[in-house]
Amino acid sequence: MADVASVPRVLRVAHLYPELLNLYGDSGNILVLRSRMAWRGIGCEVREVHVGERPSFSDVDIAFIGGGSDREERIVCDKLLAERAELCSFVEDGGVLAAVCGGYQLLGDSYLMGDERVGGLGLVDLYTDRGTPRLIGNIAVESRISPQPIVGYENHGGRTHLGPGVEPLGRVLYGHGNDGQTGWEGCLYKNVMGTYVHGPLLPKNPGVADHLIRRALERKYGASELDPLDDEEELAANKVMFDRLMAGEVKER
Repeated sequence: MADVASVPRVLRVAHLYPELLNLYGDSGNILVLRSRMAWRGIGCEVREVHVGERPSFSDVDIAFIGGGSDREERIVCDKLLAERAELCSFVEDGGVLAAVCGGYQLLGDSYLMGDERVGGLGLVDLYTDRGTPRLIGNIAVESRISPQPIVGYENHGGRTHLGPGVEPLGRVLYGHGNDGQTGWEGCLYKNVMGTYVHGPLLPKNPGVADHLIRRALERKYGASELDPLDDEEELAANKVMFDRLMAGEVKER
């Protein structure tokens, strides 16, 4: 029997509707995933799913949904609702799904677009209301999925509420998070991660990128060992931002 470490490993990434949901430089997240796999000798096949194409999740290991305007989110939600059964099977089978900002809101049972309540994908037990003011500014989150604090930026009018069986991504150390009140940010359900943190998310948070890669490897190959990388620059950027936030050196508008 071949040694697991000697078998070429390849992960397939589906980037869903990047022409609509790339408001916060979300293509940078895909670049980070691809690079961190390549540096470890892990193959990465990225497929962009565009409007007019029918997504299939049967051979996908990691799916990514970015953020966009209300109109664009509605278009994407309608497209994905047509594939909800397959997407739900992907999630329940342990498929890795990362959703940022507007994409995070789509995961739940419903969200508000203006005064209209719109049905979401219903993949995770959560829902999103709207509130004022918008929750805008830098954010830092302590999470079990990353050895470093997760840092980035948030800009959302949504107030997301998690169901009783849904774990938050982490505890807000600085900023607002899901609703500006509970002190929690994002969600974790099976191998789904939703978050309002963008900027984009992964360049300053290599631990989050590695978490997604590791979970996908474990599901596909039964082993999730990752060779260490020289993350000196990434971790320095993360630390500088976190230290400035906690020291009160960043002026929020």
